[in-house]
Amino acid sequence: MDISTPALASIIVLVAIVLFSCFRDINVGILGTAGGLLVGMVFSGMKISEVYKGWPLSLFMILVGVTFMFSCAQVNGTMEKFSAVCVRLAKANVALIPIIMFLLTTFIVTIGPGNIAGTALLAPVAMAIAGRINLSPFCMTLLVVGAANGAAFSPFAPTGIISNGIIAGWAPQVGIPAEQLSSLAWKVHFNSEIAQGIVNFGGFFLTGGAAWMMRARKDKNFDIDTIAPKPGAFDWKQKYTLFTMVVLVVGVIFFHLDVGMLSFIIGTTYILLNVADDGEAVKKMPWGVIVMVCGMSILINVMDQAGGLNALIQMIAVVSNETTVTGVVGFISGLISAYSSSSGVVMPMFLNMVPGLLEAVGTVDADHAIRLASSINIGSHLVDTSPLSTLGALCIANAAVDDKAKGVLFRNLLFWGLSMSVVGGFVCYLAFGLLGL
Repeated sequence: MDISTPALASIIVLVAIVLFSCFRDINVGILGTAGGLLVGMVFSGMKISEVYKGWPLSLFMILVGVTFMFSCAQVNGTMEKFSAVCVRLAKANVALIPIIMFLLTTFIVTIGPGNIAGTALLAPVAMAIAGRINLSPFCMTLLVVGAANGAAFSPFAPTGIISNGIIAGWAPQVGIPAEQLSSLAWKVHFNSEIAQGIVNFGGFFLTGGAAWMMRARKDKNFDIDTIAPKPGAFDWKQKYTLFTMVVLVVGVIFFHLDVGMLSFIIGTTYILLNVADDGEAVKKMPWGVIVMVCGMSILINVMDQAGGLNALIQMIAVVSNETTVTGVVGFISGLISAYSSSSGVVMPMFLNMVPGLLEAVGTVDADHAIRLASSINIGSHLVDTSPLSTLGALCIANAAVDDKAKGVLFRNLLFWGLSMSVVGGFVCYLAFGLLGL
C-alpha cells in the first residue's frame, strides 16, 4: 500500500502524540493543534485558516453550555444533597445500596455532568459507604465507574455530545438523515448502558458482590443514619436547579430543543438569579477535556485531508471483514485507551474512520455505522476502570482502606482494566458483529 508523504507525516505525528500521552499526563489537545499545524502547513501546503477550520465550533459551544450548567449544580450543593437523599432510599435494606449507587450514578451522569464529574462527585460518597457496610472497594469501583461510563454517552453528557457531534459530521455519508440523529444518539447511549451494565455487574457478582449481598440481607446491625446521614432541606436555589434540570431533559427529549442553546439559557438564569457562584462554576468546568477534544479534532481533520486516516483504515481493513470489524476496533480502541485519553484521543480518531471502514468492508449503511460507532465508544471506555484512568484513580483515592490495601486495589483494578480491552473486543464482536444488535 502506497502512502503519500503528507499521510505518513500525519500518522507519525498522531502515533507520537499517543505514545507521549502514555508516559506523561499532558493535554493532547495542545499537541494535536501543533501537530495539525505542522502537518497541514509544512507537508500539505494548507493555509493556517484551513487548519483552524478543524476546530469543532458547534461541539465546543455545546460542551461549554452543558458543563457550565452542571458545574453550577455542583457548586451550589444540589448534586451532593440529591445523592444523599437517593442513598437513604435503601432504608433498612442495606443490600440495595450497591444497586442504588449504580442507578444514582447512571442518572446523574445521564442528565449532564458527564462521567468524570459524576465520578468525582460520587466516588467519595460511594467509597466511604463501601467502608461502612464492609463491601469490597473493588466491587464498588466496578459499579460506580461502570455506571458512569455506561451513562457517559447520554446526549446531555460531554462524552455523548462529543460522540454525537462526530457522528453528525459523517452521517450523510452513510445515509443517516438529520431527523434521525436524535434517536440514534439514544441508541448509542443505550448500547453503552447495556454493555457496561452486563460486564460490570457480572464482575461485581463474580468478585464477591453476590456473597456480600447475601450476608447483608441477614445483618440487622446497619443503620442508614450512620451510613448516609440525613441532609438538610433543599433551599430555593437548589430547588430551582433541580427544576431547570427537568426543563432541560423535557425540552431536549420532547421538544427537540438544542441542548447547548437550552443550557446557555438556563445557565444565564443561574447568573442573573445568583443561583451559584459562576466564577467557581467556570473553574470547575472540564476545560482540559474540551481543549483535548477540540485540539485533536484539528489534527484528525488535517489527517483526513492528508490521507492519513484513509491509510489507517486500509490497515484495519486488512484484518477485518463485515462481521469482525466491530470486535477489531473495539479491541484496538480499548488497548489504546488503556494508556491514553478515551474522549480526547481515541474517539476523535476512530469515530472519524467509521465511513471509511464501512466502505472498506463493504457495508455502508446507517445500522452498521451505529454498531461500529458503539463498538468504538464501548471498547474505549470499558478499560477506564483501570487506575491509570481518571475514574479508577478517583475511586482508589477515596477508598476507605489503608495504604497497603490501596496497593492491592490498584493492582486488581489495573489487571481488570487492561483485560477489558480483550473483553470489550469480544463483547462488541458478539453484540454488533454476530448478533447485529
